Amino acid sequence: MCGFTGYHYLDSRRETGNQGICAMLAIQKHRGPDDSGVVGINTQNKSYEVINFDKPAAFQNENDLILGFNRLSILDLSPMGHQPMISPDEKVILIMNGEIYNAFDFKAELEQKGHTFKSTSDTEIVLHLYLEYGMEKMIRLLNGMFALAIYDLNLDTLFLARDRFGIKPLYLLKEKGRIAFASEMKSFKALPDFKFEADFTNLDEFLLFRNVVNNTLFKNISNCIPGTYLTIKNGAIDTHVFYDINQEGNQTITNKDAKDTLEKALQKSVASQMISDVKLGCQLSGGVDSSLVSYYAAKALENGNLETISITFKDPRFSEEKYIDIVADQLSLQSHKYEMEADYYFNVLEKAIWHFEQPLNHPNTIGIYLLSQEAKKHVTVLLSGEGADESLAGYSRFIRAKQFPYFKKMFWSALKKNFKNVGAFLSYYSDANQRMIMETAFGSIATAQALKPNFKLNNALKDRIQTLKSMKGDTNLKQRKYELLTYLPDLLMRQDKMSMAHSIENRVPFLDNEMVTTSLNIPDELLIAKHKNKDEAKVLLKDICAEKFGESFSYREKMGFGIPLRSFMSSEVFQNKWNNQIQPGIQKRALFEAKALSNWVNNIATATPDELDAIWLMVGFELWAQQYLD
Repeated sequence: MCGFTGYHYLDSRRETGNQGICAMLAIQKHRGPDDSGVVGINTQNKSYEVINFDKPAAFQNENDLILGFNRLSILDLSPMGHQPMISPDEKVILIMNGEIYNAFDFKAELEQKGHTFKSTSDTEIVLHLYLEYGMEKMIRLLNGMFALAIYDLNLDTLFLARDRFGIKPLYLLKEKGRIAFASEMKSFKALPDFKFEADFTNLDEFLLFRNVVNNTLFKNISNCIPGTYLTIKNGAIDTHVFYDINQEGNQTITNKDAKDTLEKALQKSVASQMISDVKLGCQLSGGVDSSLVSYYAAKALENGNLETISITFKDPRFSEEKYIDIVADQLSLQSHKYEMEADYYFNVLEKAIWHFEQPLNHPNTIGIYLLSQEAKKHVTVLLSGEGADESLAGYSRFIRAKQFPYFKKMFWSALKKNFKNVGAFLSYYSDANQRMIMETAFGSIATAQALKPNFKLNNALKDRIQTLKSMKGDTNLKQRKYELLTYLPDLLMRQDKMSMAHSIENRVPFLDNEMVTTSLNIPDELLIAKHKNKDEAKVLLKDICAEKFGESFSYREKMGFGIPLRSFMSSEVFQNKWNNQIQPGIQKRALFEAKALSNWVNNIATATPDELDAIWLMVGFELWAQQYLD
């Protein structure tokens, strides 16, 4: 796990020294504190040079393509794993952030074909896979999490690629005469003649969903689409799809084989992601997904050697400490638990926003920030349970998608919530696709319009409708694919940014290539089914978990990773921050209706859950704007 950045002039400008790239690397040094490297490339002369990165230095030649890398050493801690990595013939230069779990499966084959290796890093194998097979075949072979950049001097082509599900970020800045790319957008701050500018084209979507998928709220900056690679040559940028989620779900697993197949896939995935030359542990919430990951990780190690990191709360309504302890005791784990408090929450909020680079999407983002901060005392790599709820239908909305939608508790609740906007509500609710999309919304039409009177529902939904309509399969399979493409990406960015803020690598076994293929081949009747006369989600995985920890553990009410917002927002530290910094900023910016917000804050004890979420969203938005736009 590392971070990289670079830029490419497409006009007559050239770079003469390392000051710019070194400043860009310094901004994201937390992603790779162990080593750094810089290469300058003159694409016209087909030449490159390695340059010092720890003090100002001039290039021998003027260069138009600059690559920089920060390394967090995980595999092969020696200097042999240094990046940028250059091929033996000095014609290909590679930088890669992430881990390729099947890389060593190809090493013997490559050696038989004449390739020799200096290191035991997965990066060097990826480089030789490219040399042997080229970009298109190489990228399809990889099973892992990655963002990478390759420059091929023979082809005069820059390649940029991002893994199938967007586990690793890769941001692209497109300007007149220059493109830049980075693991974190904040690196762009150090570019000459650059300033972050807001792009609120998708603000309506953001208000409802708290994210804009692979777009950003910045002008000219996007996150490369997962499962694609870009080719950049002669100023032209072309996108190539190497993974299409619609290729999944076409080989339904039989009912009698499904449980065993799923368990073996997860066990294999966890085992493959245990490879590390530094200490590895698990992020343990006490829920089904992280508990199963911890179970298989513990079984792969000597008894009692696995360390887990957990966050707890004083309020038992939000704490799963009881279940964390069950897992830790049964597996003889070295369990490290840390309690989240309101003072800490708001004291680190701005730091977390700086690292996240967008308004924080979920209140529990600070929990992952704390978890990663404390994890650094014990481990460098953490496995977590992201991706299970999307690929295996774990949310209650998957149950509702199979039920008659009208005249139930959820319908009346939603109708009441949107009573002043009943026309817009009934319009989307009567459309099955739009209803499914709105199930992933955090806000309501009512709160969105209270904050932004010119809010338009159609603006918020149009791109997502097209995404959902393009999905293939039955209703449940389409929904799972849709959520992997639109709901999961921001959760993955939350994990990446909060863990890398503390130089922690986060791995996600549920998103292994074979694991996702297996999950999407499981029929919906094995995922959404009755258990003791109650509709349940993610049933097959819960059954596997029940065999390990018992039915009462696996089939309890899903808590998630909740945050006691009402309690935290009632604290003195929040009220002071609101009155002195946030409210004045919102009023001055005049993007949102400050009056409605102030009323909700002043009546925090009686604020509805939607209003609490809206306050949280506006706090994050304003603090982000102050850091990145002002």
